[in-house]
Amino acid sequence: MGLSRKERVFVALLGIAAASGLTMLLLVLVKATNVFLPADTKFGIVFDAGSSHTSLFVYQWPANKEKDTGVVSQTLACQIEGPGIASYASDPTQAGESLKSCLEEALALIPQSQHQETPTFLGATAGMRLLSQKNSSQARDILAAVSLTLSKSPVDFWGAEILAGQDEGAFGWITINYVLGLLLQYSSGQWILPEERMLVGALDLGGASTQISFVPQGPILNQSNQVTFRLYGANYSVYTHSYLCFGRDQVLIRLLAELAQQNSSAPRVQHPCYHSGYQATLSLVPLYESPCVHTTDFLNFTQNLTVEGTGNPRDCVAALRNLFNSSSCKDQDCVFNGVYQPPVHGQFYAFSNFYYTFHFLNLTSRQPLNMVNETVWKFCQTPWKLVEASYPGQERWLRDYCASGLYILVLLLEGYKFSEETWPNIQFQKQAGGMDIGWTLGYMLNLTGMIPAEAPTQWRAQSYSIWTAGVVFAVLTLVAILGAVAVQLFWTQD
Repeated sequence: MGLSRKERVFVALLGIAAASGLTMLLLVLVKATNVFLPADTKFGIVFDAGSSHTSLFVYQWPANKEKDTGVVSQTLACQIEGPGIASYASDPTQAGESLKSCLEEALALIPQSQHQETPTFLGATAGMRLLSQKNSSQARDILAAVSLTLSKSPVDFWGAEILAGQDEGAFGWITINYVLGLLLQYSSGQWILPEERMLVGALDLGGASTQISFVPQGPILNQSNQVTFRLYGANYSVYTHSYLCFGRDQVLIRLLAELAQQNSSAPRVQHPCYHSGYQATLSLVPLYESPCVHTTDFLNFTQNLTVEGTGNPRDCVAALRNLFNSSSCKDQDCVFNGVYQPPVHGQFYAFSNFYYTFHFLNLTSRQPLNMVNETVWKFCQTPWKLVEASYPGQERWLRDYCASGLYILVLLLEGYKFSEETWPNIQFQKQAGGMDIGWTLGYMLNLTGMIPAEAPTQWRAQSYSIWTAGVVFAVLTLVAILGAVAVQLFWTQD
């Protein structure tokens, strides 16, 4: 039996009401989706072209920034095989080729639709600064080679340049304070700026240079050592200085040159920083090639040098002290080489070769200074055969950990003027908050300040039209329901 006319009209009106209501519900869900979905994610690539190796880092941040600075996180760290790009002086093309494997890995991670809008930057540090001093044309050729490789890739290549030591130190300071949540914190449903007194200092030890950066208690009297930033709506004034030729690798070269200079008449050197029983024949060419070595007038670079270890930490410390020029300081706020530095203040994070050396020596657990000294000295006095047997597979740097450990102690205590009281304020770390500590993240944070903030995807453009359509369908639903009710009442009265 079929429906009556009244029933058919009633069902039709209810159908219209249901369809309108369902359409309105879908529009509301679309609206809610646009509100709560995260904004587009932006990506950035930074190459850290250090003196001994090159690393690639991929960072990402939401397009809707917080107080004009992106909230950045690390998504990839890729170590490029081979030496630093400065080592390709005789074949610059290979410097560019060396970057391709890690770049391909980064591009596989970033959505292809965003490749062309991904800012990419290469920063070369102290290794290239030294090469630029020695042979500026070779340095330019290497930068041109890496620029050619990166400009041909499907990214937004911003350039390749040699970073100033001051920038390297300052960006490292930004990195460590950011990853520790000291520049921006999320609390009680909102982003807040922590108190400035919580900020920590940064200690970086690379292969060719070392940097110290921190916020001192008083004003910074030397403007050349002051860097200012504006991040997350706050201003920062940071003391920073970079010491070229005081990186780990260059100090070891300078130390050997100093010892060879003292024994220039003999092709044999007693090395107090090498373990007793160690013996090797070394080429003098690296001493000649390093711009950090200036006392080689009486050395014959055509002959090799036989080095014998004596394992004497006291003599090793004395030889390391000779690399510092403390006599040039006349003022109280002066450390070495005539460099102004206010007294160290607050907590410090020591990374790069500070961490790698102390990690090898099991000294990254904030041990007291007397225990650190005892551990390093005991290791230096261990015979070479026993050291080799205790650390298989680590031959490359094994002979140098004694010199590196003692150098770190001399640099921090006698160079930067830490004391037994302030030593506990130093933490030796490779990562914090799941991110590597170095200058690259600080650079990317500073870079995001130059990228315009964007509203969440499709929010502003579609909000008016969606609400308008929603209101129309709501009215249709209400009219259909009222019509159905009226039809029911009309036919009932009949």
